[in-house]
Amino acid sequence: MENVAQTILSQYANSPTIVQLIQNMDGYIDPSADIDAFYNLIWNVDSAVGMGLDIWGKIVGLENGRKLTIPTTEINFGFAEAGTASAEPFDQGVFYSGTPGTQTYVLQDAPFKTLILAKAMANITDCSIPSINQLLQNLFAGRGRCYVNDLGNMQMRYTFEFALEPWEVAVVQQSGVLPRPTGVLASMAQIPVPNVFGFAEAGASAAPFDQGVFY
Repeated sequence: MENVAQTILSQYANSPTIVQLIQNMDGYIDPSADIDAFYNLIWNVDSAVGMGLDIWGKIVGLENGRKLTIPTTEINFGFAEAGTASAEPFDQGVFYSGTPGTQTYVLQDAPFKTLILAKAMANITDCSIPSINQLLQNLFAGRGRCYVNDLGNMQMRYTFEFALEPWEVAVVQQSGVLPRPTGVLASMAQIPVPNVFGFAEAGASAAPFDQGVFY
């Protein structure tokens, strides 16, 4: 009633008809529900969906929006010397065409939100190792250890001790949103602990003979 009264001129404040009309109109066109919906669906990145996330993509500077190019997992024809992970035998592998195949996907809301948050944090980071480590831990919370290695000679590596989804690999390797200092070459490694071979000194982070694979 107090807010409604502020919209009525003093000479009409004692008119029950006018006051009732104004009160009814205030109830009919109360914008609070729309304001709450705008905040939750568009402005709050944690709860935004659909068009709200598209807007956030533009705000943080994702030029391609939801589109993300992911390398194909197709394995080409080859011989035993190439190893089983990079070549397939007759009737299974296809001939290499000269250029690696790619597939362009339109990200759904959940992975797109991850991409938005990665770009947002990259926009304000100072590119120090502690800052990048914090960025990775925020993005992949609860997934396992992930961190940056300084390899020397102007090189660094994003290391993940768990398996990434294909779209997550594309975010790390091809989206360009993860930060790196100017002039530093960045690479990525997935080490799915504890399924890699190691010795007892590694404790629970490595598997024994005939169980773990070489990294």
